[in-house]
Amino acid sequence: MTSLDKPTEDAQRDAQDAQDSRAVTEAALFEAFGGLRGMIETVLPGLLFVTIFTINKDLHSAAIAALGVSILLVVVRLVMKDTVKHAFSGVFGVAFGVVFAMMTGNAKDFYLPGMLYTLGLALAYIVTTLAGVPLIGLILGPVFKENLSWRTRNPGRKKAYAKASYAWGLILLAKCAILFPLYWWADTTQFGWVLIALKIPPFLLAVWLTWVFLAKAPPPIDVFAEMEAEEKAEKERRAAARSAD
Repeated sequence: MTSLDKPTEDAQRDAQDAQDSRAVTEAALFEAFGGLRGMIETVLPGLLFVTIFTINKDLHSAAIAALGVSILLVVVRLVMKDTVKHAFSGVFGVAFGVVFAMMTGNAKDFYLPGMLYTLGLALAYIVTTLAGVPLIGLILGPVFKENLSWRTRNPGRKKAYAKASYAWGLILLAKCAILFPLYWWADTTQFGWVLIALKIPPFLLAVWLTWVFLAKAPPPIDVFAEMEAEEKAEKERRAAARSAD
């Protein structure tokens, strides 16, 4: 190999490493946020609620349909032996919405728990980042098998997690700034359709920005692999000690 070949090979290796890092990041984000199926499970109950209420203006039938489809989504995941965390969170969200709406008799209150959750989540992203423990890092750390190693051992990833958490917080706050005034001013059907329209685009924007920040960050430190390597080394040391005896 000539001296001219080495830079080319190094560049190819760096490009491959970057591509692998992006692929790992995409897979982790897909797992953490549920992918296409998770988005469908998030949107479908609310979409069914607003559709039925728009047609017949009957709160009870709209609420029962929304709760029923969210439970059905969980059953489907259980039958397929798939992870149910996204579907279960949807059931709880819809159930709280149904309870609120039934208690007040106001169909718009079906959406209120979700709005309050979104506001709380936005503040959590910002506050945890200001505290030096960005929430998106707490969410994705176990998915990347790095746990909290990014806090002290990988400052580049900590910075990326901070940027991503700020992005999530600000995007969700912007969403709340649109929805809360409409909650008071718009009628139920108008408000419901606006809320459905704002379900996916802000989420996709936040996920895309997270991917951009993490794809440029240093790779995660696989603490599980480190623990396995340490255990293996310890076993080898013990075996060597026994052989010496």
